[in-house]
Amino acid sequence: MINNQDNKVYIIAEAGVNHNGDKKLAFDLIDAAYEAGADAVKFQIFSADKLASQKVPKANYQLKHTDINENQYQMLKKLELDFNTHIELKNYAFKKNIHYSASAFDASSLKFLMSIDLPFIKIPSGEITNLPLLWKFAKSNSKILLSTGMSTLSDVECALATLTHSLNSDTEPKSIDDIWSFWNDKKSRTKLEKYVSLLHCTSEYPAPFDEINLKAMNTLKTCFNLDIGYSDHSEGIHIAIAAVALGAKIIEKHFTLNRTLPGPDHAASLEPSELKNMVANIRSLQNALGDGIKSVTKSELSTKTIARQQIVAAKNILPGHIFNSDDLTTARCGVGLSPLHYWDLLGKKAPKNYIKGDAIIL
Repeated sequence: MINNQDNKVYIIAEAGVNHNGDKKLAFDLIDAAYEAGADAVKFQIFSADKLASQKVPKANYQLKHTDINENQYQMLKKLELDFNTHIELKNYAFKKNIHYSASAFDASSLKFLMSIDLPFIKIPSGEITNLPLLWKFAKSNSKILLSTGMSTLSDVECALATLTHSLNSDTEPKSIDDIWSFWNDKKSRTKLEKYVSLLHCTSEYPAPFDEINLKAMNTLKTCFNLDIGYSDHSEGIHIAIAAVALGAKIIEKHFTLNRTLPGPDHAASLEPSELKNMVANIRSLQNALGDGIKSVTKSELSTKTIARQQIVAAKNILPGHIFNSDDLTTARCGVGLSPLHYWDLLGKKAPKNYIKGDAIIL
């Protein structure tokens, strides 16, 4: 689990590429994440030259919100931020007292992130089968968030096996069999618990509600016994809140300063006021979830005395009378014996005179 106070849900405001390549906009996004109360603000770092060929088409959701005349490479090129800018952003976030991190999509970007001491690094869903890059992620000595969009359990298992190998070996694997040999060793796998959390995700923008499948988040927990969270691409805030109710310890949510801005992710992102509302609701929900111990709360103590009935006289009773079922009933009177003791009284002598409605006090 990423270190935070009181084991609260760790909320990541995902700025992603919603800066549109504009440094000022990136700084403004940090301000908005801080004002919303998020624990971290996260960007994406990549080299378009290494991430995409110059002929690869865009995803369908990207086509809807970007220039239809450009390909994916051209789009990504406009969304790059250089390493120096990321350092400036990290330093600014530090001053604002909000964590800063990024998702890396290539080895050189990852190497840079590993050099600037981050609280966590995220493996994006698209890289879950990029085993050579995953192996390098585990050398960061940072917490690792593994996003699992577009994947099956076997994809996740293979990714975790690769991370396990890296956490236990100084040399890269010689083959996939080498990776599985480490995965088969329970002691080697336990290192994952210290470093890795899994994020359930549906990689569509926005994610259709009938494809979110929140229950799969707990399937990941059951299968791999790692901390779980949810990377939310749905519209609104209620799915992220529901994920917390189901046990998510980490929530990641895309946000933007303005949903009408051009760019691939703006339309499926929260605006600042919505992000702030989501954070407040998650904090309130986690507080309401409590510790799971069923007990009388502090605020219930006075209500308990008034709301519960006590044993009272059903009619006038003389001293020495033997109590029977016709003599006793229950009513709210604020004092006296609980109905738990009703049967204990039957057959006993009345120690004093009782008027109808009096609490039975022995």
